Amino acid sequence: MLIIEKSKSGRKGYTLPQIDVPTADMSELLPNNMIRKDAAKLPEVSENEISRHYIKLSQLNYNIESGLYPLGSCTMKYNPKVNEKLAALPGFTELHPCSQDEYSQGALQMMYELGEALKEITGLQGVSLQPSAGSQGELAGILMFRAYHKDRNDDKRTVILIPDSAHGTNPASAAIGGFSIVSVKSREDGRIDIDDLRSKADDTVAGMMITNPSTIGIFEKEIEEIERIIHGCGGLLYMDGANLNALLGIVRPGDMGFDCVHMNLHKTFSTPHGGGGPGAGPVCVSDKLVPFLPTPQVIKEGDKYSLLRDTEKSIGSMHSFYGNFGVLIRAYTYIRMLGSLGIRQVSENAIINANYIMKLMENEYEYPYKEFCMHEFVCSADRQKQHGVSAKDIAKRLLDYGLHAPTIYFPLIVREAMLIEPTETETKESLENFANVMNKIAEEARTNKDVVLNAPTTAAVKRLDDALASRKLNIRW
Repeated sequence: MLIIEKSKSGRKGYTLPQIDVPTADMSELLPNNMIRKDAAKLPEVSENEISRHYIKLSQLNYNIESGLYPLGSCTMKYNPKVNEKLAALPGFTELHPCSQDEYSQGALQMMYELGEALKEITGLQGVSLQPSAGSQGELAGILMFRAYHKDRNDDKRTVILIPDSAHGTNPASAAIGGFSIVSVKSREDGRIDIDDLRSKADDTVAGMMITNPSTIGIFEKEIEEIERIIHGCGGLLYMDGANLNALLGIVRPGDMGFDCVHMNLHKTFSTPHGGGGPGAGPVCVSDKLVPFLPTPQVIKEGDKYSLLRDTEKSIGSMHSFYGNFGVLIRAYTYIRMLGSLGIRQVSENAIINANYIMKLMENEYEYPYKEFCMHEFVCSADRQKQHGVSAKDIAKRLLDYGLHAPTIYFPLIVREAMLIEPTETETKESLENFANVMNKIAEEARTNKDVVLNAPTTAAVKRLDDALASRKLNIRW
């Protein structure tokens, strides 16, 4: 029952304090045609009814505190409560974004130290915390690529090379940045086809965007050769940091020869994700791109911190003020809490967890790439498809077991793909439960496929016509 249907005249679920400031005649503040003539038709309900209503609504939503969220390439890890406590400190929450530098020393110090930590983690020399999402970090990197080549009067570089297994944001960012996209093939083992890359690396290439480990959860072991090819033809090398959760403290993008990498703080560094955001996508760059970083930049002179607002070759600002400040506090807290040893353990545990689930499911699902994975792996529902059950059906059936589905139908180079990333924050028991449920659904596909095809049966909303829902979205009651 909707809350308005519970309304009974005279019931009240609130107590407002007495007004302690002078009141004004509304006609003095607003035009007459903007003043309400009749009382708003709001539901009249008691406090316990409205509390129960919103608690019930919250229970209809799956979230990281409800259970495992195994979205591949979209690290959904638990957000420690200490992050929220630190982000809520009055010195941060009550600081006005227009405050002068001398009155913002604590905030500037936090941002400066976060930037220095990210530079150390990535092995790169420059940083901007400004981009407000990974996709905007990509765009910042691409715009810096363009500015770099323009500064060298190298106008013929109009192409960005992108592997066929890439995230969809990569070609989108490159196109928005004004470049043409040329796809690079993958080999049977899922890695970049070096011969195909070499054939396309010419003097029109501005750069290449790579995710390492790749979207299929495999490390590009030939990254040094890729770097030589791209730099050898005069291009720049960009790393999509979506999968940085596999590399922390183990290997650094700068040491692999990358010129730019963006980091999804809402993935790798445990800040809120998606609707719980907003996000943040800082970029770190090599020396050659430092002059083109977005402004303002946090700098330290002696023991004082300030914002450098103007640099000659900067691509300009990517965000008002200095990015999503509250998200930066959370990431800073996470990094300081873990330290260098803890940061490495994050990736080690994430890799172990992914390989553990992969092993537990190997008898039921097809693996197009059978080697050990990094922090995520791809399996295929091809075997289940032979019984009439698709990856989508499996995803729907997981809801009946109280679990969120992994990423499905991506990467595009794998039929009936399911991309699974458990992250380091899940317990052994949680991993085993997920694998056991996946195996049980595989058994159902063989022996009782209708229960899978009709799923979900326990959710508040049954299976939707996804195409119709997208075309005729109705979010109003």
